[in-house]
Amino acid sequence: MIRHQVQTKDGRVLNVGEGGDRRGMPIFALHGTPGSLMLYPPNTADAMKRGVRLISYDRSGYGRSSPDPGRKVADAARDVATIADFLGLERFAVWGISGGGPHSLACAALLPKRVVAAASLASPAPYPSRGLDWFAGQGEDNVAEFKAALGGPGRLNRFLAPQRTQLLKATPEEITRLWDSILPRMDKAALSGELGQFLASSLKSALRLGFAGWRDDDLAFVSDWGFRLSEISVPLIILQGRHDKMVPYAHGRWLAKHLKGAETHLLPDDGHLTLLERHVPETHAWLLKRF
Repeated sequence: MIRHQVQTKDGRVLNVGEGGDRRGMPIFALHGTPGSLMLYPPNTADAMKRGVRLISYDRSGYGRSSPDPGRKVADAARDVATIADFLGLERFAVWGISGGGPHSLACAALLPKRVVAAASLASPAPYPSRGLDWFAGQGEDNVAEFKAALGGPGRLNRFLAPQRTQLLKATPEEITRLWDSILPRMDKAALSGELGQFLASSLKSALRLGFAGWRDDDLAFVSDWGFRLSEISVPLIILQGRHDKMVPYAHGRWLAKHLKGAETHLLPDDGHLTLLERHVPETHAWLLKRF
């Protein structure tokens, strides 16, 4: 991975990485919560094969990117545009998975002249969402985490601090045990292979200097996102797993109903992590057709 340190107008630093084909079509990959700029090697290999320049970055407060306290989901569009300017990119596509999903939707809504198409994989819906029981179907650990977020930064800090300590030293097997309540059987199976080693490394990279990014993601998800879904006009695809216990299936159905014109794949045999393991290549293929 090629790394860059990108300075923002307000003096922050964004830690950026590139994989795949440096001469290919540019696609931003926005990581989950918690997560880092690290790219899952099979997806990087797919990018190389398809001629995709795959660009990622540590969202503010993760890894080596400066914190941005009080940031909204919408602010990701500003940072992606800053990175694109640094790299000399006028037009690009974007996909985000899990906690990266809302941020990919922000780019689609707020950068319509630059984003050729966007993909949202296992994205939560806004909180609250009319007609959606936002917590229904979530595993106990996720419910506890977002209830803490609704209690404010102090309560969330107290919840996340011991979580970070455990994840910094966790093996894939230990992650499976720690996340038992939020992992369906297919996600547990996925963690037993290459994906488990990747996730353990990515979490350590994300959290080595603190958990500000994780905290600020969670607070942003349960606050006003800073844009309306109705602002999205670029081509959009939504993918959601039927057995997901981190972001329940109902969130994908709600987004499909409220994002008019989006292509929706509600996947009957998937959980949450399996979308990263199985469905990024088809996402790349779909986005490439929109350039």
